[in-house]
Amino acid sequence: MDSALVIEIVDHHGRDPDRLMEIIRDLRLHQYDLPDPVIEQVAERLGLALDQVRAAAVAPILKKRGRPKGKKNKPKLISEPKPKVSVAPRVILRKRPKPEPSLETAAESRPPVPAEAEEPAPTPPAPPPATEEKIAPPAIAAVSEPPMPERRAEVDSTRRYPEMTEPKRSADPTVGPLLEKAKQDGAETAFDRAMEGQKAICQYGANGVCCRLCAMGPCRISLKEGKGAERGVCGATANTIAARNFCRMIAAGAAAHSDHARAVADTFILAAKGEIPGFQIKDEQKLYQLALDLGIAIGDRSVKEIAIEVGEKCLAEFGRQEGELLLVKRAPLKRQEIWRKLGMTPRGIDREVVEMMHRTHMGVDQDYRNLILQGSRTSLADGWGGSMISTELQDIMFGTPQPIASEINLGVLKADEVNIIVHGHEPLLSEMVVVASRDPELLAFAKEKGAKGINLAGICCTANEILMRHGIPIAGNFLQQELAIVTGAVDAMVVDVQCIMENLAEISKCYHTKLITTNYRAKIIGAEHIQFEEHDAINTAKKIVRTAIENYPRRDPKKVSIPQEKSDMVVGFSHETINYLLGGLFRASYRPLNDNIINGRIRGIAGVVGCNNVRTEHDSAHLAMIKELLKNDVIVLTTGCAAMACGKAGLLTPEAAKQYCGPGLAEVCETVGIPPVLHMGACVDNSRILIAATAVVKEGGLGDDISDLPAAGAAPEWMSEKAIAIGQYFVASGVFTVFGVTFPIMGAPQVRDHLFSELEGMVGGKWAFEPDPVKGAKLMIEHIDKKRKALGIDKARERVLYDMAMRREME
Repeated sequence: MDSALVIEIVDHHGRDPDRLMEIIRDLRLHQYDLPDPVIEQVAERLGLALDQVRAAAVAPILKKRGRPKGKKNKPKLISEPKPKVSVAPRVILRKRPKPEPSLETAAESRPPVPAEAEEPAPTPPAPPPATEEKIAPPAIAAVSEPPMPERRAEVDSTRRYPEMTEPKRSADPTVGPLLEKAKQDGAETAFDRAMEGQKAICQYGANGVCCRLCAMGPCRISLKEGKGAERGVCGATANTIAARNFCRMIAAGAAAHSDHARAVADTFILAAKGEIPGFQIKDEQKLYQLALDLGIAIGDRSVKEIAIEVGEKCLAEFGRQEGELLLVKRAPLKRQEIWRKLGMTPRGIDREVVEMMHRTHMGVDQDYRNLILQGSRTSLADGWGGSMISTELQDIMFGTPQPIASEINLGVLKADEVNIIVHGHEPLLSEMVVVASRDPELLAFAKEKGAKGINLAGICCTANEILMRHGIPIAGNFLQQELAIVTGAVDAMVVDVQCIMENLAEISKCYHTKLITTNYRAKIIGAEHIQFEEHDAINTAKKIVRTAIENYPRRDPKKVSIPQEKSDMVVGFSHETINYLLGGLFRASYRPLNDNIINGRIRGIAGVVGCNNVRTEHDSAHLAMIKELLKNDVIVLTTGCAAMACGKAGLLTPEAAKQYCGPGLAEVCETVGIPPVLHMGACVDNSRILIAATAVVKEGGLGDDISDLPAAGAAPEWMSEKAIAIGQYFVASGVFTVFGVTFPIMGAPQVRDHLFSELEGMVGGKWAFEPDPVKGAKLMIEHIDKKRKALGIDKARERVLYDMAMRREME
């Protein structure tokens, strides 16, 4: 807000202090925060105390949060807060266009924030009918835009982003005591910030109808039809704004996964050439398979030659300008035809992300269906491009995961050893830290410093990567990263990229922990930076481990409190592993899985993935949804933080089948010897689920496309843009996908109907939003049953034991 304009408004309304205070409150609500010099001038012009004017500017905040303790007296010029109906004259001024607006009109023409934006509780009473009749319809009503569905009011009343309350914070027993410890130590965590400074949620942003793409805004579209702004300054509707915001989230998520993949491809080429010590080709069989999928001849060529060409061809996929991504050919043929018919097949990874960002720039694509189409193509460039490339190359370099036993939760930290936590998403560094932590020289150095050894643990998806290949234990998932430091036992937290809280630097100050950033793309003020160099990877890793060892003597025993809780788990179920476990070494096949789906022992397949979100009880939505699926004989594939929640709750062990599953699924799991929930890796490894789904289709008997399968996906605690990209590439691949907590398009009914309904007729998959995880699981089961009925396998079949005579008759 221009200071001169504020002073002019003061002069104009100086005779009416109540009216002026009302305007000041409006300016504050519209985020035009008045700087102190302007507040001082306002006070001087009115002959008021500075505190009185400043109090007026924050009055709506005081009203919402309640007055601070000890401040019982109201500012003298602030009358009792008036109901919203009292601002009807301002609405009339805003909606009734005037040829030459006065200064008063200019100030008041900024749309007032509806009550629901600041007070998510009850909606204020509607204005009296007489006042409503006098309000002229907005001039923009004549623009030819499809009318908003009447369900808009339903969205307002039932689909609101939840405020934080004071329920149980987590299903994980380690969280509560550590939060109390953090409070005693003066350490602030994400749980505290969500309850205090970020308790109130902007409903415009949560529902996707806030646009800040140009300097004419931010523009916010009313969440109530017929009340408030229906278009932004440029004329953009709620549907255009929400579609743009949604597609930008897809682009950001795809960029995060794919930039990770680019770094892996660069390192892979160096490893193939033998230029970086410590990295090598470990899975030659998978190298050959990927080479064939990329159209690379094998013949009698050496592993080195093939690997170099594979790496270069993968890297070229990022800059591809025309044609189709090569790994799209892995999808079922019917799925490929659907994409081509819709113009949805991705060309190059970078091209799709850049085009998506261009289309969502102010004044470009303004057709929500066309935006979502490009959003789908961008997401597919992630799922069948960047993410898949990352997973494949990491498996070839570091080894394809196989079932391995380990432990999870903060109880894996050790009081008498140097504790190092690796956190982030790229396993290039963490692989070398594993090697360095076992170095005899560094182990001896740790003993010199008084430690019995070096204990390495992981958080987030880096944890999943080193867990699957080395059995390194996991300390926790996303919302436990600060709590790991609160234990007082972490000597170094080593981070790379993605899902890293900036507050780690602040919370480390309360303890002795060294926060070490390692990637030039992700620095944090207050952290020590040790750049990871691929050409000198092992020495970089040794330097990091040495730094942690040197920090060990600084640990304050009085601040150390390591939880006892930790759980056993079996992880590492790649597509190849599942194939082998089901069919055996000589008959590796998905046939046993398909047969058990057809005969009804297994009702269907669910992929439950995604993050933690502090807006809901930590881990609880994952566990409630998955347990509901298991008891209904739905086998679950999981990745990321959801997989860690399952590990902590004991769902990643074969013994869990008997305790949590229906009789059919329990029988299958006990026969094969697998957990009912299969840990398939990090969030970038969701491409493994796509490959597994394709393998089920190709095995036969369950349709000829992914959309025919009795399968569904979910992310009940999602929070990042990567999750939106993942969800959209599953939907575009034909999977019914349910998200919880919130969904960022609920303020745009036509976009919502397109994503939740119309897309199914186009791609065979669609979105759903259900904050209640058990209800979300039931939606998935209903969808699975619908697909079973369409396949004709919805009726139970009698089990018959065939003798030799009956077998001969079949032949």
